[in-house]
Amino acid sequence: MQQPAVELSDVTLIFGGDDPTVEPVLATHDINLSIPAGQFVAVVGPSGCGKTTILNMLAGLLKPTKGTVKRHGNVVDGPSRDIGYMLARSALSPWRTARKNVEFGLEIRGVSKKERNERSSELLALLGLEEFAESYPSQLSQGMNQRVAIARTLAIDPDLWLMDEPFGALDAQTRLVVQSEFVRLWEGQEHKTVIFVTHDLEEAVLLADRVIVMTARPGRIKSDTMIDLPRPRNIDELRFDQTFKDAEHRIWEELRDEIVT
Repeated sequence: MQQPAVELSDVTLIFGGDDPTVEPVLATHDINLSIPAGQFVAVVGPSGCGKTTILNMLAGLLKPTKGTVKRHGNVVDGPSRDIGYMLARSALSPWRTARKNVEFGLEIRGVSKKERNERSSELLALLGLEEFAESYPSQLSQGMNQRVAIARTLAIDPDLWLMDEPFGALDAQTRLVVQSEFVRLWEGQEHKTVIFVTHDLEEAVLLADRVIVMTARPGRIKSDTMIDLPRPRNIDELRFDQTFKDAEHRIWEELRDEIVT
């Protein structure tokens, strides 16, 4: 049996538990989650339920108060180069061109200039940005900058993609375009493992193989739903598919009470 790409066992995290002057906050409680390699998992839940906390534990930025967090069978004990972590804001370096931003992780790894150039050119072309390779973030739209950030994440070829509201800062129209480009790109990248945090339930169902609903704080897993939609996906068409609508409604029923709480 293949080792899970990600495994959380009885994971609880308390903020401020070691400081007697701070009221401790129970962020997550007894989370158990196993994700096979290559699966796209979306995590939804009300604000403050621990979605980002889970990503930070998987990235090695936080250690659980109780339980274990594993990647490929190994306990996470710190940051790793095998992970790509993408946030809601592109967080590009304003003094670097689009190409140089994409190449940043490769530079740190000591990849040759020729190979960096080839990789950045390939990714920028896939995302429709080849004409803007030498442009700076200030010269690009928000949606274009977010596509550069996607390319930067993919350039290091991570085994695990952690994505925290990566399209949340985009306007509605740009978001639709970037979603479509992202899922097309992911489906062509040997289906790396993705954990995708979002507040947008439609986005979760359209993109993911599986949707996890978390309770209000302290965060627990309330439901775990497989999404029976074929791949490759044309998400523009799937929005009108009855299977999609049924899945979205079913998950909304699980999520609604937690948001009210």
